[in-house]
Amino acid sequence: MLSRRQLQGIDRPFLLTTLILLGIGFLVLYSASLQKSQLLGVSFIWRQLTWAMIGGALALILVEVDYHRWLEWAYWLYGVNLLLLLLVLAVGVTRGGAQRWLEIGGFTLQPSELAKITTVLALARTLGSRGGVVQGWRALFVSAALTALPVVLILMEPNLGTACVFLAIAFSMLLVCGIRLKIVGYLLGAGVLLAPLAWWRLADYQRSRLLVFLNPNLDPLGAGYTVVQSKIAIGSGGLWGEGWLSGTQNQLNFLPERHTDFIFSIIGEEWGFLGTSLTLALFAFLLYRAILIATQTRDPFGRLLVTGLSAMLATHAVVNTGMTLGMMPVVGLPLPLMSYGGSWLLTCLVAVGMILSVGVRRPVF
Repeated sequence: MLSRRQLQGIDRPFLLTTLILLGIGFLVLYSASLQKSQLLGVSFIWRQLTWAMIGGALALILVEVDYHRWLEWAYWLYGVNLLLLLLVLAVGVTRGGAQRWLEIGGFTLQPSELAKITTVLALARTLGSRGGVVQGWRALFVSAALTALPVVLILMEPNLGTACVFLAIAFSMLLVCGIRLKIVGYLLGAGVLLAPLAWWRLADYQRSRLLVFLNPNLDPLGAGYTVVQSKIAIGSGGLWGEGWLSGTQNQLNFLPERHTDFIFSIIGEEWGFLGTSLTLALFAFLLYRAILIATQTRDPFGRLLVTGLSAMLATHAVVNTGMTLGMMPVVGLPLPLMSYGGSWLLTCLVAVGMILSVGVRRPVF
């Protein structure tokens, strides 16, 4: 049980901001999924609420339990997640040309989302055991191996966007460990040299998305259609927005995937510039509080854990909003705490629980 001192140490601004974003997410999801719910006879809100309750319960457990316990199990959890990723490639459910999901007891689970958490745990345990200070190549190779295994399996699904998130997570955690800038330069140089090879390994639709990012009008009725409609939706919102349940791009079904990857577009259309600004400000404040927890934690394991989880949330928020505005390629990354998707919402709430768990134990470690 948490002591009274620890309960008082819960980062209330972080928790409150999480709940506000969740609440806004449910309002926007209801509007974004209304037409599809009526067509399919399925309530996306109730499904999302079910996952939110499961995730909330897990978050409470994670806050209650000392995060060092989870770090003790880090490699086991990481290994189980790798087995799930292999199982996806063998018997996974295929949707839209990608094999990313497992059917478990009537629920659909996406192991690649949960792998972000288990990889952060494994990296935090590995790097934290060195006191959170890394200078040489050995730690880099170990970290690269831990990151590469899930990345390779996820690329085989294929899922380029999710795979890139792992690179952002590992990079941020290594930076916090003080990795030499010379090594960072070598890594960036290697990435530039391998870029042409990576291009030819991409699927046709992935190359089309990158080309459309450079020129959205290249295929306005095909690969560029969603981006064009997203920009129209956000632009039509103006300053105040068209009103909840009143967005034309939304309610007239012009914008695809609006309840998942493009939910931010609905915020722009129905709540306008003020709504999108408020949403971005809330995400910025959430990440600020998480970074504050990391910097105030003397324990290297806790600091690395919060850093990796914060990098995951930040990458999703930045890339998702960027792709809805046409400023980044469409790589299928959902918006934290808002986009429809049980596995992703569960992952976000687990991350919140772990960050709070580190936060309440700051005075101890």
